[in-house]
Amino acid sequence: MESRYSPSEIESNWHQNWKNSKAFSPKGEGEPFAIVIPPPNVTGALHLGHALNNTIQDILVRWQRKLGKKTLWIPGTDHAGIATQAVVEKRLFQDEGKTRHDIGREALIEKIWAWKDEYEKRISRQLQKMGASCDWERQRFTLDPICAKAVRHAFFELFKKRLIYRGKRLVNWDTHLQTAVADDEINHETVKGHMWYFHYPLSDGSGSLTVATTRPETILGDTAVAVHPHDDRYKHLIGKKLKVPFVNREIDIIADGQLVNPEFGTGCVKVTPAHDPNDYQTGLRHNLEQINIMTTAGLVNENGGPFAGLTMKVAREKVIAGLEELNLLEKTEDHEHQVGHSDRSATAIEPFLSDQWFVKMENLAENAMDVVKSEEIKFHPPRFAKSYLDWLSEKRDWCISRQLWWGHQIPIWYNTTASAQEMAEAFDGKSNISYIDTEKGWLICAQEEDLAEDTIPGHKLTRDPDVLDTWFSSALWPMSTMGWPSETEDLSSFYPTSVLSTARDIISLWVARMVVFGLENKQQIPFKHVYIHPTILDGKGQRMSKSKGNGVDPLDIIEEYGTDALRYTMATLATENQDARLPVKEKLTEDGRKINTSEKFELGRNFANKLWNACRFVYPHLETRQAGNSNPALYTLEDKWIRSRVATTVEGVSKALEGYKFAEAAQILYHFTWDDFCSRYLEIKKKILTGAESAEKQNSLVLFVEVLDQILGVLHPFMPFITEEIHKILLPTAGDLISKAWPISDVTAIDLHIEKSFTQIFGVVESVRSVKGQYSLSPAEKVKCVVHFDNANDIASLEASRELVTSMARLGSFKIEISSAAPKFSACKIITGGQVYVPLEGILDKDKEIDKLTKEIDKTSKFIFGLEKKLSNAKFVSNAPATVVDGEKNKLANQQDILLKAQKALAELQ
Repeated sequence: MESRYSPSEIESNWHQNWKNSKAFSPKGEGEPFAIVIPPPNVTGALHLGHALNNTIQDILVRWQRKLGKKTLWIPGTDHAGIATQAVVEKRLFQDEGKTRHDIGREALIEKIWAWKDEYEKRISRQLQKMGASCDWERQRFTLDPICAKAVRHAFFELFKKRLIYRGKRLVNWDTHLQTAVADDEINHETVKGHMWYFHYPLSDGSGSLTVATTRPETILGDTAVAVHPHDDRYKHLIGKKLKVPFVNREIDIIADGQLVNPEFGTGCVKVTPAHDPNDYQTGLRHNLEQINIMTTAGLVNENGGPFAGLTMKVAREKVIAGLEELNLLEKTEDHEHQVGHSDRSATAIEPFLSDQWFVKMENLAENAMDVVKSEEIKFHPPRFAKSYLDWLSEKRDWCISRQLWWGHQIPIWYNTTASAQEMAEAFDGKSNISYIDTEKGWLICAQEEDLAEDTIPGHKLTRDPDVLDTWFSSALWPMSTMGWPSETEDLSSFYPTSVLSTARDIISLWVARMVVFGLENKQQIPFKHVYIHPTILDGKGQRMSKSKGNGVDPLDIIEEYGTDALRYTMATLATENQDARLPVKEKLTEDGRKINTSEKFELGRNFANKLWNACRFVYPHLETRQAGNSNPALYTLEDKWIRSRVATTVEGVSKALEGYKFAEAAQILYHFTWDDFCSRYLEIKKKILTGAESAEKQNSLVLFVEVLDQILGVLHPFMPFITEEIHKILLPTAGDLISKAWPISDVTAIDLHIEKSFTQIFGVVESVRSVKGQYSLSPAEKVKCVVHFDNANDIASLEASRELVTSMARLGSFKIEISSAAPKFSACKIITGGQVYVPLEGILDKDKEIDKLTKEIDKTSKFIFGLEKKLSNAKFVSNAPATVVDGEKNKLANQQDILLKAQKALAELQ
């Protein structure tokens, strides 16, 4: 074996070997296990969240594959309509100074396809670098022909059942991208703005009402002013009319207890149904006119009177100035309020009345709720089921149209001139066509093939220009990736899938909609389990992003630490907490690049190195190993202990994975591999390994391989590359580890009594070593040790290991007693069921040591006082850079730890 583990040399070779041997393809007759990858957007590189989620999925897939399941993991990418079009349009303007309207729909789509091809390959390479054991021959894309066919069929069936309809509704509008966006695609930010108070004149000239608003420009679209029905100030005015400034439109004063809070503002609320969600609902209750004052580009339209053609921002300034000129502006107050911004363009969202396509959700949502309430679909952790149910319980119709060019174009054609008889002659009897007569003409839906303009002789068909919401196609992902609506072999074998692993942010956007479509199209749930992984934050609790400069590129981590180190660290972060913090620091690489990294990845790298070095120590001795299994008759006490520990470990990891407790599984593996096997068992066995040939040595060598074989097997899903390489070296004729069965826990080997005894043995050894380190004694110095147990039964177990403890701890003498008076001038350490004392008389000068510790305590206390004073200074904390403040806090924590240890040591000596 090489003296150092070099990840880069090994990882690329193994991934290619696995692909060449088709190790990632479903095999065997076992029970099916399937995962479809949450398709990353083809907008750029993968981030650390992708690394976490794909590590989790790969752990599950490799584990289930080793359990003998017929395992399938389908990879793929999402066309991400708004996000991808936005980034390509931005590039087009930067490079060529052109907009999409300058080059046209076909040319823009051609550019986006080129972008997609480039970034899809990049994403696939990144996933493979992370070790993702997907079946790459089944890779899908949400706009490829197979997925596109599924989208057309799903839309057609919903339209035919009249669950899809077109209507004028208030939507969230992105004026930069000029499209509707979903509620869940909006970031709400607290903005410092103003509240303007102005007088609304009564039409009869008898006075006015004072109204407060944060959006004075929408006065132009007001169709009422509402007051509370029980507000004595305004009861007498209900039913009277007001005159809208600038446009001279008469509107009513209405009573509405749902909209108006009489204690907020003036108790009078202007109602603009076409530009505010609450006003829209009020308008429906009172049958108010809906007047849209904005164009799709965010300009005031012809309904804005003298302000037509201005941006909404400029119109606000002009309206305020106009109100002042008319002596209608009473006052202006500072006011903080929440403003929604588009997740993709960062533009302030405008509520906008427009014609859109919707899915009726009431019955669909109810069905999707039932399968989670009955636990046919289970969430892990279970608390996330509430988020799912809460969102679906609103049963809001889903706006599925987007005013984009990139995506699945809506398969609807319009005609306003054909007669009912002509429609029947053209389409009746065709199962792949559905049409409906509306007030605005015929709507015609085609299941697969596009319709020509002259499909109805003598009449022209016009296709709807909009595309479908990206989430419509991704909601079909578990089915479309397997070939639905065709009844493929994959569908019959692997649907419903086993597990979905995803983030909490898209429970409503994606998880719920996949369940809706699975039940509607296949009458089956799309998956049986949903695992919601944590969100990775930086050390300060902020989300990682390029704009903040705190993002971490997984490929940088792989280059610096290796893939296994990345994966193992990711697994340790997959706790049941909602968020995982990862302190980020900047680093200069050997080639001069600045990257973001984190010291946490050293955990994974050190773990890989520890495993490699331990196996490298054992490896030369294995040349003399004989064939066959180890002989139980020759097992020493430590052999029985390690067999018990490996069996307990395999059982513990299996149970943790069954419960989706990835961090717990990682911790179990770390404790066994690092502590039990590498640091303890190997140390105990060094003497026999390097000693003369004997039956006991042969048995130890065989047992070494048996234990390593098992631990490599359970470690493989977490750290596939290093485990596969070590397995090949130690067991060159055993085949690839990826295809080898999951180790079976030998429950007959589990002996909890022996495990407890060895916990105490190592407790004594490590206590003695700790004392030697604490008082700067040589590790080789033979000291005395006295162990006091609370229970007499523990004495016999430790007594049986006296020789082992004496050797490992380098003891001169060793007493084991039932608890009694502590030896004078001794250091004390606590172990399971007792205390370890190391007498220091004759080794240390008690008075000098006490004096030394007293001075250290005094010095440290003064340092702590200064740091606490500094951190209690509000001016310093608020003005100093966060990194400086955090540095001082870390200093304080370190000094407090030093003080605590010094005080404890002093108490022991006294």
